[in-house]
Amino acid sequence: MSENVKNDNAKAPERLDFVRRIVEEDLQTGKWGGRVATRFPPEPNGYLHIGHAKSICLNFGIANEYNGICNLRYDDTNPAKEEEEYVRSIEADVKWLGFEWSNKLWASDYFDAMYDFAVELIKKGKAYVDDQTADQIRSSRGTATAGGQASPNRDRPVEENLELFMRMRTGEFPDGSKVLRAKIDMASPNFNLRDPVMYRILHQSHHNTGDKWCIYPMYDWAHGFEDSTEQITHSICTLEFENHRPLYDWFIDAVNEGRPPEKRIWHPQQIEFARLNLTYTMLSKRKLLALVQERIVRGWDDPRMPTISGFRRKGYTPEAIRAFCKHIGVNKFNSMHDIQLLENFLRDDLNKRATRVMGVLRPLKVVITNYPEGQVDQLEAINNPEDASAGTRTVPFSREIYIDREDFMETPAPKYFRLYPGNEVRLRYAYFVRCTGVVKDAAGEITEVHCTYDPATKGGNSPPDGRKVKGTIHWVSAAHAVDAEVRLYDYLFTKPDPEDVPEGFDWKVNLNPKSETVLPGAKVEPSVSGATVGTHYQFERQGYFTVDKDTTPGRLVFNRSVGLKDSWAKEQKK
Repeated sequence: MSENVKNDNAKAPERLDFVRRIVEEDLQTGKWGGRVATRFPPEPNGYLHIGHAKSICLNFGIANEYNGICNLRYDDTNPAKEEEEYVRSIEADVKWLGFEWSNKLWASDYFDAMYDFAVELIKKGKAYVDDQTADQIRSSRGTATAGGQASPNRDRPVEENLELFMRMRTGEFPDGSKVLRAKIDMASPNFNLRDPVMYRILHQSHHNTGDKWCIYPMYDWAHGFEDSTEQITHSICTLEFENHRPLYDWFIDAVNEGRPPEKRIWHPQQIEFARLNLTYTMLSKRKLLALVQERIVRGWDDPRMPTISGFRRKGYTPEAIRAFCKHIGVNKFNSMHDIQLLENFLRDDLNKRATRVMGVLRPLKVVITNYPEGQVDQLEAINNPEDASAGTRTVPFSREIYIDREDFMETPAPKYFRLYPGNEVRLRYAYFVRCTGVVKDAAGEITEVHCTYDPATKGGNSPPDGRKVKGTIHWVSAAHAVDAEVRLYDYLFTKPDPEDVPEGFDWKVNLNPKSETVLPGAKVEPSVSGATVGTHYQFERQGYFTVDKDTTPGRLVFNRSVGLKDSWAKEQKK
């Protein structure tokens, strides 16, 4: 556990969420012998997203707070979808968030034990081999108001089921030809108890077990036994598994039935909490995979993606994500959180840590006609007003500078206080300048702005005559600026609920065609030269930016992590 996570825990509110109340009550009653053991069980079939971050913070957080353990267990029961790339990314994400697992385990480590448990249930008459197809099984399960129809194979003799299951294991049957089902209750109001499938045939090599198995357990069958083997005390799941809990309990109870107390397996407690939902955010792994495969985004770690690696690349900090997860808390009811709340936590965190610099995204040259040619002033600038220990830096100022095109209007709009002909503004850390004219090209496009400066206003101070200006703008020296590519990101979807689509359309209709804007000709002050990947800056008056991994020697690439509040932008929208 990192020092930052310890600090998070130290500042935890006294009021506990319902999961922690359960844990504390169990500790007080000695239910689990004073133990706390949780697990984080991702399937390695994709990159973790922001919803997983909530689960990570909850499971690892509880283990840390109560001196327990938290296992990282891979639910690798489906070899058709699992890749080593995903395993590496999962481990990187957990560590980046500030957590360490007690043990790294695999569901496939328990395949032999699960098979033996299945044989045990067959012998008890609680499981049978079914020859029906997946479609037949699905159609025979009934409806919400009517029970299901029993399989014609439901009453097969135990010995026949044992033989068929053994032959399934040895590979005699093709994929999809047979399954092993639990014999529970086809009339149950809970669909999960209507003779669920325990094993299916899948002739495919497994990353961990090779070709040893051609039958693989279903998640509901595997889940409880994985928890049991690891002696998990609190099996914390998202709310969609609430209806699966009776099945979780039934499988373990069925194995324990008839066993003497000393041979009964561990029976953990499953607890469900509401998953994280964010506006403008898609959290379906299948649909995120489609975005990657169809090259709609740059990859799993595209800054527009809701993956943890995407947030990291965009410039999010683990502290901001942990603080957000702590703030929204844990409850039993699904709700939608505004993504701007998450952005506010990032903004608050970067405000404390990011070095301030000046960056011009859409450069417009300004010539200060009365400034001496060849002269360069070294002006003092504050690195971070929120952190006195960050100190100051020097910024070069010369006769030719760049400002942002948005900071100049030839014909100003009402309430526009930036630079325009005849108006005077303050250059941040530098001087007062007054616009005296413009230079245009043959097409009438402004290519250069001419100004004069007041030497008495060095440092941006008011002149001796006490005159005031209403606008302050940022700039960079043209001769000293560093070239950079800047990528501005908006939400990937145009609607708060990406699944809200007109009839006849799919979710892709809500993709935002303006979710990424690339500015290849940005100019940044020279102090950022040599910045390393992941370094955070506040571009003054622009927002927070992070050095992207596409940066190469001589070519800086920045991602906008989150913007600043902009009063002029609000005025334009009125």
